[in-house]
Amino acid sequence: MRKGSYLLIIFFIFLILFIVTAASFVYIGLGKAPSVKANSYLEINLSGELVEKSSPDILSSFYLKPTALSMYDIWTNFQKAKKDVRIKGVVLRLGYLACDWAKVNEIRELVSDFRQSGKKVYAYVSESVEFDKEYYLATACDKIVLHPQGMLVINGIGGYVPFVKQTLDKLGIEAEVEHVEEYKTAYHMFTKEGLTPAHREMLDAIYGSIFSHYVNSIADARGKTSDEIRELLDHGFFQGKQAKEAGLVDELLYEDQFQDLLLDNQKRIHTISHRQYLKTKLAAYGFDKGKKIALIYGTGTIISGEGMYSMMGSATISRQIRRARKDKSIAAIVFRVDSPGGSAVASDTIWREVTLAKIEKPFIVSMSDLAGSGGYQVAMAAHKIVAHPQTLTGSIGVIFTKLNLTNLYEKLGITAEKIQYGKRADMFTTFRKATPDERALLRQEILRMYDHFITKAAEGRSLAKEDIHKVAKGRVWTGSQALDLGLVDELGGLSLAIALAKELAGIPEKDPVRLQVWPKKVSLFDVMLGRRTAKFNLGLEPRMEKVLFTFQLLRNEAPWALMPFWLPRD
Repeated sequence: MRKGSYLLIIFFIFLILFIVTAASFVYIGLGKAPSVKANSYLEINLSGELVEKSSPDILSSFYLKPTALSMYDIWTNFQKAKKDVRIKGVVLRLGYLACDWAKVNEIRELVSDFRQSGKKVYAYVSESVEFDKEYYLATACDKIVLHPQGMLVINGIGGYVPFVKQTLDKLGIEAEVEHVEEYKTAYHMFTKEGLTPAHREMLDAIYGSIFSHYVNSIADARGKTSDEIRELLDHGFFQGKQAKEAGLVDELLYEDQFQDLLLDNQKRIHTISHRQYLKTKLAAYGFDKGKKIALIYGTGTIISGEGMYSMMGSATISRQIRRARKDKSIAAIVFRVDSPGGSAVASDTIWREVTLAKIEKPFIVSMSDLAGSGGYQVAMAAHKIVAHPQTLTGSIGVIFTKLNLTNLYEKLGITAEKIQYGKRADMFTTFRKATPDERALLRQEILRMYDHFITKAAEGRSLAKEDIHKVAKGRVWTGSQALDLGLVDELGGLSLAIALAKELAGIPEKDPVRLQVWPKKVSLFDVMLGRRTAKFNLGLEPRMEKVLFTFQLLRNEAPWALMPFWLPRD
């Protein structure tokens, strides 16, 4: 090797070491605990994407694009701020939240719990567009403050369910689907041109339940009747003065006036941002004491193998549950689920680990926005299941699909010659339509898997198999409905799930516990050496990602336990 080559190698080694060292110093600086002054308000800008847990890799700290808010981080900050004598109160600056109703409900519960400490929470709204979820959250605060020229838009919930069958027909693409049963609508957008009676019945029941809870909650909070709130929602648009006259907000204030309100006869106040306050150490508030409880996050579509890019990998989750089960220092396990389901086999793999863990220690599931189909399957064996009133759950059913691209190939001029050894060797080919015999065979297989699903659900929920079948059939329920049907045990969030875990583990209610959270942080060295994959945000609009990903699943030659991706939103 030439001398120049050696010098080049040495240069690159020093360059890598320099980058690693510099990044480490930056990361350490980013993680340095801030100084929290007396009479401080914790200020949380609640807008944009809201995920369950922030990306575990430290490269997220260097993204140019702001990282999404994390439910775990918000929960942690509220727990700390409630005990922190330096924190006088909380300011929520509300913008549009890209999430479903259950996550918003959880933050609403955190606000209500925080107020029990005697500290105040203020919601400040500068302007809004379709603000129903956010207004629902604001009504839990001590005061709702609107910019004098701000527009409050609360007009109810609803939306459109798109269907692309005609588009696929024009392209020459046919989705061949077998499913159990009539409410299993995950691929209707590809096979139907509109809502079936069962699909419409399910959606009406889901959003009727969510809307009723929304109306009754804000009526209680604002001292009005449900009929009065419904009338206001039908009006829909309220600019500054109108919103106050209608009793929807408490104050109309510019920013300087809002700061005067926060002063509350104090000489001076301070604010600390949500991200800065995250760096304050848990130990200072007693969260490093007591017995350990494992908190495992399972989010995204369920796939076999390792999880990545917001997918729940069966190997990853199973390993974490197994570690928590075998760790004698861990008294109980809380499994936080936010998933529409996915691979039936991967879901069953995780279910198995849950059943094994349940034998040895208390196992509690906390459901977020979604816990449907495979997302319900991974939860149903737990000792207790906690959901929010608006959590979309159930969808107990199985689906199988393949693509027939014959017409597309003809349009593109693509031809093929068949070479086959074995009667069913080309069963999953895209070059022909499935035969009636093959469809019957697939139907028989998914019925067998469906029977397997409802049998295990009946065992886990201590219900008769026939009773599970009546509420299964692929149907999605809200958490409130699921509670009445026996599919979940309690309505609440992560705090309630941890309280139940303590109760079942025999830990006194007032005793602190330490949370062992998975997934853990990924070091910069792990990422650079390829031992772990960094989780990058591709930057697509969330609903477009769902369309593309759902279409990609059409190519998978395996049964799926998947709930609908597309549901109307306000």
